[in-house]
Amino acid sequence: MTKELVHRFIESQELAVFSSISGGKPQSALVGIAITPGFEIVFDTVRSSRKYRNLINNPAVSFVIGCAGVVTVQFEGTARELSGSELETYRAIYFAKWPDGPERLNWPGITYVAVKPHWIRYSNFSERPAVIEELVFPLK
Repeated sequence: MTKELVHRFIESQELAVFSSISGGKPQSALVGIAITPGFEIVFDTVRSSRKYRNLINNPAVSFVIGCAGVVTVQFEGTARELSGSELETYRAIYFAKWPDGPERLNWPGITYVAVKPHWIRYSNFSERPAVIEELVFPLK
């Protein structure tokens, strides 16, 4: 398994289950994702959503990617709301994956989030034996 294989798999997926914490309790939501060359996941949300409030209060979040098959990725990282020139760069990546994204720019409170990975587990249960590999990203 290579980082490139994991990146290609994540890039091939449109949706992920996003999980965050609120008052010590887990909450999950389905989100549309894009991935940067540096393995950051980008998604949009509105500031009135539970996920937004949760990640502002506690930026430790996770995803499950690939829920429809026997290949999945578990992804844990730190979320941040994008702004300034960084916003334009990440939004271009997101819009390349989601061409309807610009239509949501009119939504009240629309914002964009990037999640920097700390730990990724790739699992492919179609192989015998199953391929289960972990990637660890240094904290900076």
